[in-house]
Amino acid sequence: MSLINVTNLTFAYDGSYDNLFENVSFQIDTDWKLGFTGRNGRGKTTFLNLLLGKYEYRGNISANVSFEYFPFYVDNKENNTLDVISDIFPDFLHWKLMRELSLLEVSEDILYRPFDSLSHGEQTKVLLATLFLKENCFLLIDEPTNHLDMNARKLVSDYLKTKNGFILVSHDRAFLDNCIDHILSINKTNIDIQKGDFSSWWENKKRQDNFELAENEKLKKDIGRLSDSAKRTSNWSHEVEKTKYGTRNSGSKLDKGYVGHKAAKMMKSSKSIENRKQSAIDEKTKLLKNIEDCDSLKISPLTYHKNLLAELENVSIFLDEKIVCKDVGFTIERGNRIALKGKNGSGKSTIIKLICDENINYAGTFRKGSQLKISHVSQDTSHLQGNLTDYATNNEIDESLFKSTLRKLGFSRVQFEKDMSTFSGGQKKKVLIAKSLCEQAHLFIWDEPLNYIDVISRIQIEELLLEYQPTILFVEHDNTFNRNIATKFINI
Repeated sequence: MSLINVTNLTFAYDGSYDNLFENVSFQIDTDWKLGFTGRNGRGKTTFLNLLLGKYEYRGNISANVSFEYFPFYVDNKENNTLDVISDIFPDFLHWKLMRELSLLEVSEDILYRPFDSLSHGEQTKVLLATLFLKENCFLLIDEPTNHLDMNARKLVSDYLKTKNGFILVSHDRAFLDNCIDHILSINKTNIDIQKGDFSSWWENKKRQDNFELAENEKLKKDIGRLSDSAKRTSNWSHEVEKTKYGTRNSGSKLDKGYVGHKAAKMMKSSKSIENRKQSAIDEKTKLLKNIEDCDSLKISPLTYHKNLLAELENVSIFLDEKIVCKDVGFTIERGNRIALKGKNGSGKSTIIKLICDENINYAGTFRKGSQLKISHVSQDTSHLQGNLTDYATNNEIDESLFKSTLRKLGFSRVQFEKDMSTFSGGQKKKVLIAKSLCEQAHLFIWDEPLNYIDVISRIQIEELLLEYQPTILFVEHDNTFNRNIATKFINI
């Protein structure tokens, strides 16, 4: 066991006026299974790169271990998988590799296939196996679940549960709960470490947030009451003070000393109340700094004139004469929230493309209602570039509503001035989701909408779908999301 000490870490990107981290200090035990969470754009990947020494920073990071980052960059994907592993780690022991691949249920024959012929899930497993061949390293695992189906996620989570000495960036709640023992969270104003899994951290956060909100409300009332009281007492003091001059009590001579003493006593009381008010204000300013802005999202679903929106009957889909999937049959009816399930490569995204009128080669019967309006969120975000204003204009959506939705999803105003090509993976996905939420549609079709999306935004999206109950067909590998949202499951 050894410690990674982070002391007074301060970092900002070149050209930025705002520090991403400012005087941050904490310790990490290298034996921990550490989950890493925080809203998109808060700097999770940046922090991993700081550990790797990729950027200059102020402060100090000291460690007696070296760091390895996942996913590895693969230069020559056309090479055999075994050669790719050798390029990453030339001194690996073959028996150790086979042990790790066996734990991940990867067959030996893929070692002798070109790396680019492997599915995304197989590539992820191979690179994870390679990562854990390295000894005396603290491992930085950055979002390994994005290309894994639900079965593969469970397998990889069980695999990581047997390991230790890593930071794991993931937004999949069930995945984290299964394999970590500590949580590192990047909040609005600090970085916090707690023992436990994601669920225990989330419950603690909700309790703390609720306490601060209640305390804030109590202090607001106290400040208002004290302000009124201080004002009244001050006014009384001035009124009494004025009676020292030109005033008589029942014709007798006025005791100016007594009146002055009474006025001073009231003024002292007023000052005491003012000090209590300032103390309450100071306490109030310490609260709510890390409460996330989770304003409710809105959506504008249209009601279709018929109950049946679309139907597939004995549909088989072909890609270059190869069958992608066959004999698929299901209906989409008004109010359905349908989760399409299946292994990677089973044809889920291709079925979505067919329903969205893309040119797909298929056999069987596919019917779709006339004048059916569909809002589609695709997996791919690579086309996003340019500014948000032009994007809203080109897609004929209300710019104010679009940017307001992005603000609710955690975007800062400074982000609105940037080119979308510079956004993080999660921020790009939020652009697509915000666009869809601004569109009026009978049917919403979302293909892996939560890839890279932070947990808080996932919960916001869940609450939205449960409140408005739009008709939606979606592919998503977050098991918690599926369980909370789907009214119907279709297995491909």
